[in-house]
Amino acid sequence: MDMEIKRVGIIGAGQMGSGIAQVCAAAGLDVLLNDRDPNRLETGLSSIDAGLSRLVSKGTIEEIESREIRSRIKPAHGFADLGPADLVIEAATENEATKREIFSTLCASLRPDAIVATNTSSISITRLAAATDRPERFIGIHFMNPVPVMQLVELIRGIATEDSTYESAKAFIAKLGKISTMSEDFPAFIVNRILLPMINEAIYTLYEGVGSVESIDTAMKLGANHPMGPLQLADFIGLDTCLSVMQVLYEGLADSKYRPCPLLVKYVEAGWLGRKAKRGFYDYRGPTPIPTR
Repeated sequence: MDMEIKRVGIIGAGQMGSGIAQVCAAAGLDVLLNDRDPNRLETGLSSIDAGLSRLVSKGTIEEIESREIRSRIKPAHGFADLGPADLVIEAATENEATKREIFSTLCASLRPDAIVATNTSSISITRLAAATDRPERFIGIHFMNPVPVMQLVELIRGIATEDSTYESAKAFIAKLGKISTMSEDFPAFIVNRILLPMINEAIYTLYEGVGSVESIDTAMKLGANHPMGPLQLADFIGLDTCLSVMQVLYEGLADSKYRPCPLLVKYVEAGWLGRKAKRGFYDYRGPTPIPTR
């Protein structure tokens, strides 16, 4: 039987988790936001406040509506606090071992009929579902970044996902005012299967000296009408995330065309992860971003 989702638990209060919390609360749902790091939970709640303030200053929403949205988001300090949730979405770091550990400990705190979802951008839904006590109530719900702005959500069924779980998830996405697309459970699904190899190829183009950071980004913005260049986009996504998706593709499909560019590996090893680290293919420490190559 399809379940109407009224209360959502979210694990991970980073950029994705806090964005998901904001859109759920804006759609009238009660939200329980969890993070194992109390400081990150505070930061996540502050970023939601900042996001709502921007919407008020733009005139998109009224101050009273902003307060109503914020009042629906409550901190959940442990998995036990997520017990009342109809749906729990894991939005932790893109690391399979971390996600499996979360799912294996989470399920004991949830109602037997609760749906569990992952916001993974590339990892096998079937494998993650196997770490739970409810693979038939498990699904991939992959939001795009930034969540409040991007319209698309990928829904990915594992081998055991029941129709009712999929239909409940689809109705939930519609309630958020977003559009869902169904992807089969293959490495990186649809968007990242196409997008990340393009970014990786742009990094190879830089690595091989075909063009500079600036010329590659300008070429794709003006020559292919992309809103931002692929290297600028890589910095926005996070170079560590780009690398982990390419590794999932390379290992999962065993095709050399998915080999992560050595220059991407080098940037990640240097800790130059893009905007969040203030340095990636651009240096963000000054008033305007400056290419690093």
